[in-house]
Amino acid sequence: MEGQKVKKKIKEIRFDMDKCNGCRCCEIVCSQVHANPKYSSVNPAKSRIRVIIDEFADNYVAIRAGQYTEAECNARNSFTIRGREFGTCEFCPAACPSRDAFKDPESGLPFKCDACEGEDSDIPMCVKECHSGALTYIEREVEVEPHTTDELQVSVATLLKRHGLEKVVDTIAKVAKEL
Repeated sequence: MEGQKVKKKIKEIRFDMDKCNGCRCCEIVCSQVHANPKYSSVNPAKSRIRVIIDEFADNYVAIRAGQYTEAECNARNSFTIRGREFGTCEFCPAACPSRDAFKDPESGLPFKCDACEGEDSDIPMCVKECHSGALTYIEREVEVEPHTTDELQVSVATLLKRHGLEKVVDTIAKVAKEL
């Protein structure tokens, strides 16, 4: 069945800049949901959503973590929002080598928004806790080509590039003994 398209459910979180008040509740609840154990800490640096804040112009933009990329784009593009110019990196959803956004501050592993997949709620927690209504949620089905790259492969590859094979193997052995 190679080449045959499959239906995939897409969870889409939409953002309305005109409704966002910059409260950052989305960052807080995301960091709590992804804490280990769940809800044990609040650390927005571990959130899969970031609110870019321009307090002087009263502009706030929520960006969710996207795919990891090994390439750096060099921020060749810019956006003008309400008269202020922003670089590409400020709105980029990717974790990449040129910045620390959307990477775990302890391990350096990239984050990707999972739309709270597997959680008890029918909608992502950032949407549920967005009291201004700036974040909304829809589900839709699309036909896609099946792929085999998974999150674990990306994470292991990132660890190997950052720390080297020997250190990763030693750490895995150490952690396995503690379990």
